[in-house]
Order: sequence, then structure tokens, then C-alpha cells
Amino acid sequence: MNVILILIPVSLAFAGAFLLAFIWSVRSGQFEDTDTPAMRILGEDDVMPAAVNRLSEPETENLK
Repeated sequence: MNVILILIPVSLAFAGAFLLAFIWSVRSGQFEDTDTPAMRILGEDDVMPAAVNRLSEPETENLK
């Protein structure tokens, strides 16, 4: 029974902390644009990263 007297205030403190964190994130604009990151993967990249270009090109310097 004594454990409940400790767990209720601790759980209310955790809930309050998460509520404050959620309110802060909404006010700072974390949830303004939720569609663009999901759609970004569908677009084609015009520029390939340099690491990918190096892997796809044959190495002719080692053959000389």
C-alpha cells in the first residue's frame, strides 16, 4: 500500500514532464511539416554522392 503513495506522484511527475516536452516541441515547430520528409524519398536525386561515383567507376590507376 505504501508503494502506491510513491508511484502515483512519480507517475504524475513523468506525465507532466512529457506533457511539457510535447507542448515545447509543438511551439518550436517540430510538427509543422510532416508530409515533406515522407515524400522526399520518392524524388530522384540529380547529383550522385562522390562515394557512389567512386565505387561505380573502374579503377584504371592501379592497372598502369
